[in-house]
Amino acid sequence: MADNNMLKAVILAGGFGTRLSEATNLIPKPMVEIGGKPILWHIMKTYSHYGINDFIICCGYKQYIIKEYFANYFRHNCDMEVDLSDDSVKILDNHSEKWRVTMIDTGLNTMTGGRIKRIQKYVDRNRFLLTYGDGVADINIRDSIAAHERSGALVSLTAYSPRGKFGSLQIDTETDTVLSFQEKPSGDKNWVNAGYFVCEPEVFDFIPDGDDSVIFERGPLEDIARAGKMHAFRHRGFWKPMDTLRDNVELNQMWDSGDAPWKVW
Repeated sequence: MADNNMLKAVILAGGFGTRLSEATNLIPKPMVEIGGKPILWHIMKTYSHYGINDFIICCGYKQYIIKEYFANYFRHNCDMEVDLSDDSVKILDNHSEKWRVTMIDTGLNTMTGGRIKRIQKYVDRNRFLLTYGDGVADINIRDSIAAHERSGALVSLTAYSPRGKFGSLQIDTETDTVLSFQEKPSGDKNWVNAGYFVCEPEVFDFIPDGDDSVIFERGPLEDIARAGKMHAFRHRGFWKPMDTLRDNVELNQMWDSGDAPWKVW
């Protein structure tokens, strides 16, 4: 097995976040906070828990806010003494992270495939991890990498089977008799993309050069699946994307109550 500590995690953080416009008119979606920290921070803490501390952030919309956050992260997360007479600064105690964060301008209107293609040179010909900057999960990153290696696939995606939003009924259409009822079933037959990927560098070969309109989840992933080179890592734990203000409120309530399933660190 490859040394996971050498892997880089690529995070897509450049979109407009229009469905969360109450917050994203001022800041990019990955910077919307849960418990006083951006959701981007929570995602990075999950990776860091499994020894992944080298990040590439695909920036776009209001990228300067993400860049300012990490440029000043060290000073904002340490105790310090400032001598105003000579403007000297003494660091007393460091509470910062051991992260290396590369922030790349991948364009304002670039689609996901185009953003991934633009950071190719920072990954080179190495395996990399990939996720979106707006969802949290208690996924075991180490297990997902190990499963990917065993599969021999080019891409492994984390598949999640969400619980239904409504009760499920089986009805006799002739008599209208309810034959069975199940409250909000977890449909194992319906798996969705939870957005945590393990990728081999050959993935870049499926994304054309110089085309920012390419959507990774359409052409490239469809072609990889069609070629039989995609593996599913089935995750039955917690996963929640932050698509709406209601999602943000719910995630904050979980964090504030001390019941945040994604907090594995």
